[in-house]
Amino acid sequence: MLKVSHVTKYYDDFRAVNDISFEIKEGEIFGLLGVNGAGKTTTFRMIMGLLDKTSGEITLDNKKIDYSITDKIGFLTEERSLLGTKTVLEQATYYGVLKGLTPKEVETELDKYLKEFNIEEYKNKKIKELSKGNQQKIQFIISVLHKPKLLILDEPFSGLDPINVEMFKKVILRLKKENTIIIFSSHMMEHVEYFCDSLIILVKGNVVLSGKLTKIKSDYRRKNIKIIADTTKETLEKVDGVISVEKNKDEFNVKIEDIKYVGNVFKSLSKCDNVLKFVVEEPTLHEIFIDKVGESYEE
Repeated sequence: MLKVSHVTKYYDDFRAVNDISFEIKEGEIFGLLGVNGAGKTTTFRMIMGLLDKTSGEITLDNKKIDYSITDKIGFLTEERSLLGTKTVLEQATYYGVLKGLTPKEVETELDKYLKEFNIEEYKNKKIKELSKGNQQKIQFIISVLHKPKLLILDEPFSGLDPINVEMFKKVILRLKKENTIIIFSSHMMEHVEYFCDSLIILVKGNVVLSGKLTKIKSDYRRKNIKIIADTTKETLEKVDGVISVEKNKDEFNVKIEDIKYVGNVFKSLSKCDNVLKFVVEEPTLHEIFIDKVGESYEE
C-alpha cells in the first residue's frame, strides 16, 4: 500500500502542496488530478523521494521511500525524457540496469513489450528516428520493464492515436490485475473515469475533492436529464431548477441544479403527447472537475 499522510511542501514562502492525504492499495488505480500548477508534479516527486517534503509522511508497504526501495517505482513523465541519439535497446538497458535488472533481463522484457506494441523493428533504431507516438510507447515500456510495485502515469496517452490508446489501456489494466499500485494523472476526464477507483483533485496545492469516484458522482447534486419528447428548448429552460438546455437532433440534455428538481422537469412534460425518453443521469467527471476547480479559483 502507498500511504500519503498530511504531506505539505513549501518552496521558501510558497506553499506548493497543503496537507494532502490518501491511500492506494495493491491493484488500485488512483487519480491525481488538477490543472497545471496545482501541485501534481511536486507530489509525484515527493512520492518518488526526489524531493523532500516539508512535513507529513509517505510510505510504501509501511517503509519510508528512499533509495533502498526506489527500484520498486516506475514513472512515465509527461515530458519526453529519452536520449535521442541512443537506440531503443541502449536506452532501455540504461534505465533497466539502474533499476536493478541485468542487460539480458532488460532485453527479454523489452522484446516482449515491443512485440505487444507491434514495434519490434524499432529495437535497434535511434530514439530520434521514431515518431512522437512511438517514442511515447518506448517511454512507457521503459517505465514498466522492471515490474514496479508502484507505477506513476502522468498523461500516458500523450501523442497517441485511438488504436494505440487501446493498446495502452490493455496493458494498464493487466498491470492492475497483477496488483500494481497505479497513480494516474490526465486532463482527459473520460480516461480517468475509465480507470480510476478513487481520486483527488488539487487546486493551488489544496484538496478540493477526494474519495471513491462512484460516491463523488452520486453525491454531486447537479444531474443531467436526457429527454426525447414533443416539447421545446424554451419550455424546458423556464422550468424551476433548470440550469441549461441543449438539443442534439431529437434529444434534449437538461442540466438541473439539484436532483429535487427532477419532478419539476417531468411535470413540464405532462401535456406532451409523446414522451419517448426521460432518463436521469449522473454528471460526468468532466462536469464535476470544471465546477469544483472553477469554484475554487473564484474564491
